[in-house]
Amino acid sequence: MQTIKPVAGNQRVCNPQQSRRKFNFQAPTLIILSALGFVSAIAISWLLGNSHVTELFVRLHLIQSNPPQWLMPPQLDSNYYLLVPTLILFVMAQVVMKLSPEPKVWSQRLIATLCLVLFLRYFLWRSLCTLNLANPVDGIFSITLLSMELLAMIGTAFQMLLLLTAKNRTRQADHCSIAVKEGRYNPTVDVLIPTYNEPDFIVRRTIIGCQAMNYDRKQIYVLDDTRRQSMKQLAQELGCHYITRPDNSYAKAGNLNNALKQTNGELVVVFDADFVPTTNFLERTVGFFHNPKLGLLQTPQSYYNSDPIARNLGLEDVLTPEEEVFYRYLQPIRDGAGSVVCAGTSFVARRNALQEIGYFVTDSVSEDYFTGIRLSAKGYELAYLNEKLSAGLAAESIGAHIDQRLRWGRGTLQAFFIKSNPLTIPGLNLWQRFAHLEGLVHWLTCFPRVFFLFVPIICTFGQLNPILTTLPETVYVILPYYVLLLTVFSWLNRRSRSILLSDVYSIVQAIPVFITVIKVLLNPFGKGFKVTPKGLGRDKFNYNWSLALPMTILLGATLISFGMSLLSLRETGINLGLYWGAYNLVTIAVAMMTLLDLPKLSLYEWYSRKQEINIYGDRQVYQGTTQKISEEGVEIILDSPVHLSTNVMVELIPEILILSGKVTRSFTRNAALHAIVKFKNVTTEQHRELVEMLYCRPGQWETRKIPNELQSVLIMLKLLLRPLAFLNSKKVKQMKLDY
Repeated sequence: MQTIKPVAGNQRVCNPQQSRRKFNFQAPTLIILSALGFVSAIAISWLLGNSHVTELFVRLHLIQSNPPQWLMPPQLDSNYYLLVPTLILFVMAQVVMKLSPEPKVWSQRLIATLCLVLFLRYFLWRSLCTLNLANPVDGIFSITLLSMELLAMIGTAFQMLLLLTAKNRTRQADHCSIAVKEGRYNPTVDVLIPTYNEPDFIVRRTIIGCQAMNYDRKQIYVLDDTRRQSMKQLAQELGCHYITRPDNSYAKAGNLNNALKQTNGELVVVFDADFVPTTNFLERTVGFFHNPKLGLLQTPQSYYNSDPIARNLGLEDVLTPEEEVFYRYLQPIRDGAGSVVCAGTSFVARRNALQEIGYFVTDSVSEDYFTGIRLSAKGYELAYLNEKLSAGLAAESIGAHIDQRLRWGRGTLQAFFIKSNPLTIPGLNLWQRFAHLEGLVHWLTCFPRVFFLFVPIICTFGQLNPILTTLPETVYVILPYYVLLLTVFSWLNRRSRSILLSDVYSIVQAIPVFITVIKVLLNPFGKGFKVTPKGLGRDKFNYNWSLALPMTILLGATLISFGMSLLSLRETGINLGLYWGAYNLVTIAVAMMTLLDLPKLSLYEWYSRKQEINIYGDRQVYQGTTQKISEEGVEIILDSPVHLSTNVMVELIPEILILSGKVTRSFTRNAALHAIVKFKNVTTEQHRELVEMLYCRPGQWETRKIPNELQSVLIMLKLLLRPLAFLNSKKVKQMKLDY
């Protein structure tokens, strides 16, 4: 997953076959188009009344009319007894989660097995008992819906299988770090910081963080792909090495490969220009490489700012970044399968292993992902340590957030068109290929996600009924599966995401990803490397109309279809379009709220932090506490209202860091003085201490837990009932006053 983050610009991944590929379909594209053509031909033949095709579907309809009895609910005196399986599963899940608050080997295997059994039962029932094949129109829609359900849920089934071998390497890190701390294993380490137009203040922060790591045998290199004089001077000022090159061929991969040929450390560590490591990063990771078979160790990507979706909804303290699901849930299960994804930053690699595969892969925009695949194919092990040992900047606008996802999706799907395809490359075992298949399928789920947005509209306007079922069947088959999944989903992913809130994220990016996937399948190398802007300020609201337009049309059509379903409720009863439409209305409306980017008046992040502080001014010393702190200033509270002079000295305790500052705002609240102090004339050494205090303390990037499903429902309803513009205007007014 590429995470180079400049202010602006495009870098193109050069490919010697790119011009040829641009005009000729590749084999995977031809296979996909042929399959779609075959299915379309059958559907058209059925619509036109072809006798052979019609006879085939008549026979299938008879099978649907006489389903296997073992799939059907038992005949009982009361339908209430059909709730017993659901209740048993719900109670069992609650007991397991009570006994094992954090998933353990036994508990996650038990829950995963139950989910797999119910998944298999559900799709057998859907395939053999519920299809409406009475006529071609209903039949085509019914089969399409089943196919989309299968594609949407097959990824979850794959994850349940992979959960059976998930790994946790924390104890291994404890053991391996001893040799590093005691000096018995200290290989030389080159720390590489690739940069492309990031603001100097961001790169400065990263360099300082890398220099603060507790490890003597390391060298820091800034790899400047824009040949800036200011970046060269920054490297000289801070005392690290500076490497550049005459062109930008192969983007980030080319930049790294250029540096690898000019350095010689036994291990290579890569941090994107905005990622700051904690001081114990190398102590916790280097020891793993005592194992000569280990080629690469990945750690999580954490973020020291809120992602734009959480920020735009005002839920910074509630929602976790979207990447948390990947790093807390998916990477550990991939580790168990030997298919860890190299994420482009915050990883350690063995130089000899990289040399053996020809360094970083250059024929895809996801050089990191395919480099890891090549290492695995050469017989090297990849490992994942689930500890937050660094943090970087999340995308700062909804547009940049979506563009970043599109680049990840485009790079991953290029797997079908290059030699490093994990499904075909020699050297991987079946379990590794299966794990990589799950990752590829993930990007294809945009098709069902978009299709599901249209289902209630099609059902209502087309008067179609794609599912033939009864209430007893729903209670006996559907309810157990979905109740268990809703109950354990956030527990399995270690409270990183709920199903409902995850759906909001997926709707925001569903249509752009859908379009990108189609473009990649037709022309995989048609677009170069577009980097993600970072470190930008914004002094006004910005609504992303390009993303909002298709969602607005969908919202209007869904609202009309929902109204029509309500009007016909007496005649038809509750139908699929009614409750599906209601769900879509809520999720689309909330998703559209995320498209309003709030102003970002400060280039720096302000962190809530309470610690003792002394204020020196007018020959007086005042004792207080900090409320928030950043690299540019501090918000303080003094117990009693006093008169502060404009220019003061601030002493942060216990760091004993003294900085000069200027009071930019002060006011009295509840008999206490609140003040904002902006630092001035900060020296390099003082800035080092600030960065180390704010970004480099081990364990400071805590793992937050998201609300459960019921709480998620309440949050979404509150968002709909609370005027977002009013909420945001209050926040912006406060921001302007404070910072």
